[in-house]
Parts: sequence; structure tokens; C-alpha cells
Amino acid sequence: MKKNKTLESKILARIVRKKESVFLRNDFLDLGGYDQVGRALKYLADDNKLIRIGYGLFAKAKVSSLTGETIPFSNLPSLAKEALGRLGVTVMPSKAETDYNEGRSTQIPTGRLIGVKNRINRKISFKGASIKYEYIA
Repeated sequence: MKKNKTLESKILARIVRKKESVFLRNDFLDLGGYDQVGRALKYLADDNKLIRIGYGLFAKAKVSSLTGETIPFSNLPSLAKEALGRLGVTVMPSKAETDYNEGRSTQIPTGRLIGVKNRINRKISFKGASIKYEYIA
């Protein structure tokens, strides 16, 4: 007798299969309803299988070998750039990154300031560290 899979196990299987690090809630709407998928993603985040980095944005998680805490697979700036790309926002180097790369500044950019071409009003953060946006014309 075959056992039916739960929605959480279906979502987790899809996450493991994918190469991307960032997932939107809309990626799983073919598996269930909007609220049902939201609850399943919340349960996975509570079980430390995923990390919530924004509204409807989740990232793959792993356990840190140093602290034992759940951390994302990648750093926050690269997760944010991937998430913004998935949301259709054009990502560009910020003014600080451009100045550093062209030798006009010795100040190393942190990467938490991301240049964008489109207007965006979305907060991407993890454990108090958040991403800021700079409009590049």
C-alpha cells in the first residue's frame, strides 16, 4: 500500500532538486492553495529546513558547523540579488562598488547596498541584517 506524501514533503523534495537558493511562494502554487502552501513553508521554516528572508521569499538552509545555528546556503547579498532577479528587478552595481572597482575609492563595499534600475519596496533581511537599495539611472 502506497503512502500519500504530505505537502511539506513535496515542497522539500522540490527544493532539494532545484539548484536555485531562493524560492518564492508562487513556485509551489501548483501543489496546493495559496494559504496551504504558506502554512507548509512556515512549518518548513520552523523545522529549520528553510529560512524566511522576506515576504514570500525563502532560502535554502544548512546548519553551521561553528555555531550549530541554521544559516542560509549563501550570503545575504547574493541571495538578495538572486531574489530580485526572480522578481523581475534589474540589478546593477551600486555607486560604491563602481568607485571601488574603478580605483576611485579604497573603501571596500559591504554588498548590502544593491543598485537597482526599477522601483522596489521590498525588505530582504536575515537576523537583523537587511539589504538597502540605490536607484541607478
